Amino acid sequence: MNKKRVVILGSTGSIGTSALKVARDIPERMEVVGLAAHSSVEVLAAQVNEFGVKDVCLFNPAGVARLKELVPADTRILCGLEGLCELATLQQADMVLVSIIGTAGLKPTLQAIEAGKDLAIASKEILVMAGEVVMSRAAAKGINVLPVDSEHNAIFQCLQGNHGGSEQVSRLILTASGGPFRTTPAEQLASVTLEQALKHPTWNMGRKITIDSATLFNKGLEMIEARWLFGIPMEQVDVIVHPQSIVHSLVEFRDGSILAQLSSSDMCFPIQYAVTWPERTPNSLKRLNLAEIASLRFEAPRWDDFPALSLARQCGLIGGTAPAMYNAANEVAVQAFVEGRLSFPGIWHTVEAALSSLTPRDYRGSLDIILEDDALAREAAARIIGC
Repeated sequence: MNKKRVVILGSTGSIGTSALKVARDIPERMEVVGLAAHSSVEVLAAQVNEFGVKDVCLFNPAGVARLKELVPADTRILCGLEGLCELATLQQADMVLVSIIGTAGLKPTLQAIEAGKDLAIASKEILVMAGEVVMSRAAAKGINVLPVDSEHNAIFQCLQGNHGGSEQVSRLILTASGGPFRTTPAEQLASVTLEQALKHPTWNMGRKITIDSATLFNKGLEMIEARWLFGIPMEQVDVIVHPQSIVHSLVEFRDGSILAQLSSSDMCFPIQYAVTWPERTPNSLKRLNLAEIASLRFEAPRWDDFPALSLARQCGLIGGTAPAMYNAANEVAVQAFVEGRLSFPGIWHTVEAALSSLTPRDYRGSLDIILEDDALAREAAARIIGC
């Protein structure tokens, strides 16, 4: 069994802290050699001291002086985007786990590919914005891109042993919990508060992704991500609501057979599989008791009431920079909702209006075009909100 030496970009967030739980649980298979955080100095320092990491990055340089006080003197402290890129190419690393929210993870991801590092991807924005670039460069370098999102990791597991390739696949079926408003009447969504939107029924996640789960933008992003991860046309990516979050996703094959992956709702499962793939390793995680679960429930999504899904499918079919615009406009709208300047349904309306006002481009591998259209979508969303 080989020990995987891992750099974690976004170590103080929910995915990062789960990854460190995995490292504690299977130390014979996973060694943490690099850590990066945005600005959580005390939490990052505690992680550095616990795992003996010598190479770290604090994205916000304002906290570097304080971090130096809290970690051993021989700790190398990097900062900013350049620091993330340097950490992503760390010579002794085998894998880079990218769990940075937003666009900051894109350049470090591409740098990691150029350096020959396998990737564990938890940041949806990377593949939504530049899936074609990331996957083509990884393929050219012989780099493994392993999904960490529970849904994509489940699909990845279901596809193991599928020797016929993508032509054998009829549909990728992503499961969605439905969020806190799964049964809320459409006419009541306008009065949703931030506190209500942050009460996810299943997962404990950061603020942005929790709100995206409430609007189903998170699932829309996952639809686009799945299209690139698995090389499947957008029209073959589907969604089913499964409020128990036991079945993490399914694959339907052209003969009508469906394979599903099930486990307890714990992000440590997909993280561990990404790290130890293609092997499986015993752990202390909670096992499923199917007799206790007794039954599994599934529902059709409310496409009309939660238009994030339809918008995602449209952007995925259009291609080019449309998915990047979808993601960018949503980020601006979510922030406005958090600040009390936009209603809950206003998030959908803002993204739809922003997309309608813009013309996506074929970026042909150019990150500059992606970032330009990302910025245009943010500006359009801000104008619509009235910032």
